[in-house]
Amino acid sequence: MNHNPYMYPYGHGVNNYWVNPYAGYTNAGVPANHGAPFYPGYHYARTTDYGPNPYVVDINQATIDNNTYRTAVWTGDHLQVTLMSINPGDDIGLEVHPHVDQFLRIEQGQGVAQMGPTKDNLNFEREVMDDSAIMIPAGTWHNVTNTGDTPLKLYSIYAPPNHPFGTVHNTKADAEAAEGSQTAGPVVSGKTPDEWVRYTEFLVNEGLEDVKRGINALHILQEFVLMGVLVGKGYSPEDAYETVEEWERTGASQLLQQSKNL
Repeated sequence: MNHNPYMYPYGHGVNNYWVNPYAGYTNAGVPANHGAPFYPGYHYARTTDYGPNPYVVDINQATIDNNTYRTAVWTGDHLQVTLMSINPGDDIGLEVHPHVDQFLRIEQGQGVAQMGPTKDNLNFEREVMDDSAIMIPAGTWHNVTNTGDTPLKLYSIYAPPNHPFGTVHNTKADAEAAEGSQTAGPVVSGKTPDEWVRYTEFLVNEGLEDVKRGINALHILQEFVLMGVLVGKGYSPEDAYETVEEWERTGASQLLQQSKNL
């Protein structure tokens, strides 16, 4: 196995955590606005979403140690990982994600997984326990119920993300209250509609500047539709802007050059 100087063990024995000590730091070593580094002997605390930085963790131990109903530990542009703890006799709650595939992995406890095409037709049912993996296709109604006498510990992978970055729901009631108060709309790839509006504000401002400079409407629409497509592909708004401007500047897109000169 190749030696990686950037990985350090936390603790001793079979339940070591292997984590990136630079999680939450930029490439220049400057702390980012989220995340915190781990060092040997650093007390393990799950209070931060470490996405979208590179991150490695003992997911089994982190899941078992988690005592919250739901905590997002890593949220990227296309994938999200959350830890969950379901009390005895309780359940996740019947739900459906129209555009999100979901993977659940049980690390401790036992329960029943149900799935089906409608909320009134859960025609798929399986007992689940430690080491069970549950695959939930987008658009499938589903629920998992804890049938044991100890908390059901599991982690969930959403693709794309289903909850806002940094989500922490200490209890199921907290989750229901938070989701019920999301009047701004559904979460899409980890952001609410208003968060997407704020995220793309840079592009809107650049478009307004083009209007002030008298650039024709066709060219502006071509550029900013292209930039929106690139943002949907994972580009930051700034990178999308620079990419499309480079296409025009270098002649990679002759159509953009032609529309600008109309």
